[in-house]
Amino acid sequence: MMDKTYPTFDICNLVTNKLSNDLFNADRFQGYLLNNPPIKKVHKHSFYHLVYFTAGKGQHIIDFKGYPIEPGCIYFMRPGQVHKWEFESDVDGYVINFSATFFDQLAISSSIIDQFPFFNIFSSNQMLKLTESTRPRTVAIFEEILKELDDNRNFTPTIIAANMLKLFVLSTREINSETPVFSKTSYNSVLLKQFLDLIEENFKDIRLPKDYAALLYITSNHLNFICKDQIHMSSGEIIRNRVLLEAKRLLVNFELSVAAVAMELNFFDTSYFIKFFKKYTQLTPEAFRKQYYNKS
Repeated sequence: MMDKTYPTFDICNLVTNKLSNDLFNADRFQGYLLNNPPIKKVHKHSFYHLVYFTAGKGQHIIDFKGYPIEPGCIYFMRPGQVHKWEFESDVDGYVINFSATFFDQLAISSSIIDQFPFFNIFSSNQMLKLTESTRPRTVAIFEEILKELDDNRNFTPTIIAANMLKLFVLSTREINSETPVFSKTSYNSVLLKQFLDLIEENFKDIRLPKDYAALLYITSNHLNFICKDQIHMSSGEIIRNRVLLEAKRLLVNFELSVAAVAMELNFFDTSYFIKFFKKYTQLTPEAFRKQYYNKS
């Protein structure tokens, strides 16, 4: 088992304005950077992470994809994602971190997050550039949240949650309506969500669509139809992409050998893991590692 890896931050380890229960914190981004210098390096979080930029320029790398940093850009990240900031000038804006159980403790089901497309695992909308008309409303929401944190009065967590949901809705309205969104209440959408949850729990051990279909009490053909209908990917492709993503996340850790990464993912033959990785990325694991290192 691995004993060295890139840092994983827990919400209670950050120096920022927070609620007493450590399920939520928020701050102005410049102060957040100054008080938490390790976040400038490659790392991941155990919580949801939201950043809105009002000033600055650079690049944000999330799970090995680069996105621009500029005023009006808002980022939504899920727990477990690997990312790195690359700033080209002084930046500022706002940051929010919240636990997966933040809404639950207010008697609001945490599944409400699933309604918003930028929080799903295959989202292409984790970064949005908000329109000029939306930006003042967005800033006002962040300012209201920071004021509530400072005042810390009765129902402060509830007002913060209401403002967060308002922000999520405004951001969702910015997304083109043609973008696939599977967080609907249809039966197939519920099955897809269950399938994705099962992958998160089992991708190191279960690799075949038929085994996931059995866990869902449906046929593998039905599972494949749901995946193609909802997010235009086959069930096998979804499983494979999750394994590849984890392989890339582990390869970012330069102290792990390729053999150790293969073992962590339950590839007991390192040569097979290398062939698998190269087939779908066109790079060997070492070449991917060096490429990412050079870019960083």
